[in-house]
Amino acid sequence: MQVGIVSDTHDNLDVVEAAVETFEAAAVDAVVHCGDFVAPFSVTPFEGDWTFYAARGNNDGEWAVQSTVAEFGTYLDEMGEITLDGAETAVYHGTSGAIVDALVECGNYDYVFHGHSHERGTEEYEGTVRVNPGGIAIPPAPEAFSVATLDTDSGDLTFHELG
Repeated sequence: MQVGIVSDTHDNLDVVEAAVETFEAAAVDAVVHCGDFVAPFSVTPFEGDWTFYAARGNNDGEWAVQSTVAEFGTYLDEMGEITLDGAETAVYHGTSGAIVDALVECGNYDYVFHGHSHERGTEEYEGTVRVNPGGIAIPPAPEAFSVATLDTDSGDLTFHELG
């Protein structure tokens, strides 16, 4: 199964469109957004030929984000658990680093997807892989916007720099 992972798009339609195009080109089966859409207009481009999941970020001030996601996907609220091709996955925006660490260290998940820091990265801890796909470039995270794709069959994770 191919999974697209994105976070912290912050109403930037250029990066949203680049993410969607990347996921279309990769023929993903599911897309997971780890929060900080900000407003509903930046949610709707993610309606595609895939299963869609989204968590709420700390800047998602418009509660209509929830109902917009629910029109074509699954809204996970602040945190959620999903199963992707048998892989148990926690999804959380990442506002609390202690919660991210607890999710990784608890041993209940194959993957923990989160954002918030705008810094892409991954690490493995005792069988759990933490994935932060990155976000728009804002100090102190000056990296270009990126998303990630995960092949759940092989475990291959690829970061795609888009901006």
